[in-house]
Amino acid sequence: MIPRQRPASDGGPRRNPRRGPREDYLAAFDEDEDDVFARPATLYPPRAREAREGTPHAATAGTRTVTRDARPAAPADVDAAGGTASTGVPAPAKGAKGAKGRTFTGIAAAAVTTVLAVVVAGQVTDGRDDDIVRPQAAAGRAGAVDDTTRGDDRPTPSASTGAVTLTYAQKMAARYPLSARLKGPGAFDAVPGVAKAPGKGRKYTYRVDVEQGLGLDGALFAEAVQQTLNDDRSWAHGGARTFERIHSGQPDFVITLASPGTTAVWCAKSGLDTTEDNVSCDSASTERVMINAYRWAQGSKTFGDRMYAYRQMLINHEVGHRLGFGHVTCDKDGELAPVMQQQTKFLDHDGIHCLPNPWAFPGR
Repeated sequence: MIPRQRPASDGGPRRNPRRGPREDYLAAFDEDEDDVFARPATLYPPRAREAREGTPHAATAGTRTVTRDARPAAPADVDAAGGTASTGVPAPAKGAKGAKGRTFTGIAAAAVTTVLAVVVAGQVTDGRDDDIVRPQAAAGRAGAVDDTTRGDDRPTPSASTGAVTLTYAQKMAARYPLSARLKGPGAFDAVPGVAKAPGKGRKYTYRVDVEQGLGLDGALFAEAVQQTLNDDRSWAHGGARTFERIHSGQPDFVITLASPGTTAVWCAKSGLDTTEDNVSCDSASTERVMINAYRWAQGSKTFGDRMYAYRQMLINHEVGHRLGFGHVTCDKDGELAPVMQQQTKFLDHDGIHCLPNPWAFPGR
């Protein structure tokens, strides 16, 4: 047994301090110059019991026998000088001779090295797996939520990126989904803001109400009313009238965008039935000029795809009633239908074919 050195009680220097690797440790490697399993001198030799009982790498005195299939492959990080790049510890000096027990010492060193190599290899493998798995998982989460992993030189997607902003004319030309049998709650919201009268004729003030729950663009509807009524082809023709939208106070009338069911209720207050053809009306006994939201959203067969023109006709026709104009029809085949003709219902009458027309004073 190798005696264990005890430190001095006063913390002084050890007796016979070691100044380098034990010779019997170094001698274990003198027969194979290409042995790369050298470890630092701080490794202790095997205990006497292990020497007596033997190890899986059995050896006889003076002969070093190593079971090659149990010996690990050389680490990839050994430098040219025989040391290891990971520890910086040089290989044992060549030519060092050992005493008895060198074989057991070499076997123990190889066993320790094998364990360390397996542990290090496992840690490296785990680290590499983490490097692969973690970014993928993070990318998957980021992809599910946002794109915060992009670089500063790449744009961050947003709700507006790639979106096309429609012009007023494009919005007016589009159809919007709405059921012909829809009946809303009968509650209205006034479109906020004002639009000053642009002309100098007789001024009419109006408010725009939109029934709740329609899912239609109230601001677009309000803009359409203002632009249409103040067009020179409309009732503002020749400076005779001008129209101003207000939000509060008492207007001359309220242009109301409502569901078919609510439109029918308000029109019935003035003795008008809008249910048969699902049309709009001027409820003259009330303050409301009713625009049927189904017609506003979907149009009519008579105008086909001309949604922009049809919406202008709706506004001009119903406000025309409020101004005191009644129904008329065209007189000659191929003429433009008067704006006060019931163009949602028909264009042809008595063998005369009329052309769709949204204006009170077309072409002027």
